[in-house]
Amino acid sequence: MERRNRDLAQLALVSEAPRIDGERRARYERYLAEILESLGLSLAHEGTRHTPARLLQAWIDATSGYERDPKLVTLFPIGESGEQADDNTQIVEGPIPFTALCEHHVLPFVGRAWVWYVPCGQLIGLSKLTRLVRQYSRRFTMQERLGGEVANALQAIVGSRGAGVHVEAIHLCTRMRGVRESETVTRTTAWRGAYQASESLRREFFELCAGR
Repeated sequence: MERRNRDLAQLALVSEAPRIDGERRARYERYLAEILESLGLSLAHEGTRHTPARLLQAWIDATSGYERDPKLVTLFPIGESGEQADDNTQIVEGPIPFTALCEHHVLPFVGRAWVWYVPCGQLIGLSKLTRLVRQYSRRFTMQERLGGEVANALQAIVGSRGAGVHVEAIHLCTRMRGVRESETVTRTTAWRGAYQASESLRREFFELCAGR
């Protein structure tokens, strides 16, 4: 219980986002202007004059997930007396759309996530599952890690018997560069707790999502 309380406190913490303002912001915009011009973008006309500033702000917005969201830790009992749920009860939310930045090339990958868990006396608001996905997707990340981070956080918050996340996404790093693959979709799944042990729970989840 003490360990879980520490986890909850960490998830509830609203850390101060890195400040990029004043001289730092102006300096970064100059760096970006130099890079963009060296790649062929003319900044000499009205349409592109402020592109370095817009690019910097776009990156700041896309990585806002490093700041903790205190609204994630909002729980309520399953019933009036807080009774336990049946072992096979599961809650599934999705598809939850998201956009993230790949940490390898700083190019977006865009997709949908399904989040599910087996409650143990407490529930988390359905909107918080969307918040949780966006918390971790608004960072520099990889799809292979994203689902596991969301599943771990969900278990820490709810204290569930099991949790899992399924993610489907397209990656611009494979469409715009390298092999330039235009059709592939990457799928990843992370299982925690009861889902690792129960094939029936895993099968039921995919059946619930079959009509997505």
